[in-house]
Amino acid sequence: MSRPVIFDLFHTLVHGADDERDRVVGEMALMVGVDPAALVAAYHATWRERLVRWDVEETIRVLAGRLGGAPTDEQVTRAAAHRRSLARRVLGSVSTATLDMLDALRDAGHPLALISNATSETAEAWPRSPLARRFDVAVFSCDVGVAKPDPAIYRTTAELLGVAPAECVFVGDGADGELAGAAGVGMTVLRTTEHNDTDPSWDGPAFATLRDLPTLLHQPPGASGSTGRASRTTPTDDLR
Repeated sequence: MSRPVIFDLFHTLVHGADDERDRVVGEMALMVGVDPAALVAAYHATWRERLVRWDVEETIRVLAGRLGGAPTDEQVTRAAAHRRSLARRVLGSVSTATLDMLDALRDAGHPLALISNATSETAEAWPRSPLARRFDVAVFSCDVGVAKPDPAIYRTTAELLGVAPAECVFVGDGADGELAGAAGVGMTVLRTTEHNDTDPSWDGPAFATLRDLPTLLHQPPGASGSTGRASRTTPTDDLR
């Protein structure tokens, strides 16, 4: 069997849509009667809770309440729908070139998995995205209650694939210390810079476009593999 390949999602397979996310959160603030800039700041400050604990409705209620708001159920539902619409748009924006690359890997026999630090609306949108049918396993932090770089999320994904972590290749941009987390459980790590040069301090192999990945994976053993290291763990908060 060809080696399983595990991908990050935002800034790896699709753009993170950071500016659009902040715009949408500001619009949600108007829907629930709080200050837009304050709600955007609150979203950024609570990235960890939103990744592993709160769904979109709870996030809106909690953060609006902290900002002095008291939104009705109807207002919360409307704001949540706005956020869910963003998730669908971003997942639907995956390029044809990326889909072709994934198809090429599957045709070559590589099992494919996803590990994403993502909030509930992304996990909800995933099954209807063009990416979903190309993956054997998809693990979201909001579903399993842990986020990268916690070793548990990598081990859970490998277990679902039916392999040991050391048999897997992890591909990501490097947000949230994900590269070091993957290396720490024994995965081969490849850093992509196609959408964002998130962790230039990583000293393992990197590549600029996803279409190069199938060639890298078929190089002789050791030519592309490295455990490497990362010195930055700052969250990018992509669609979170």
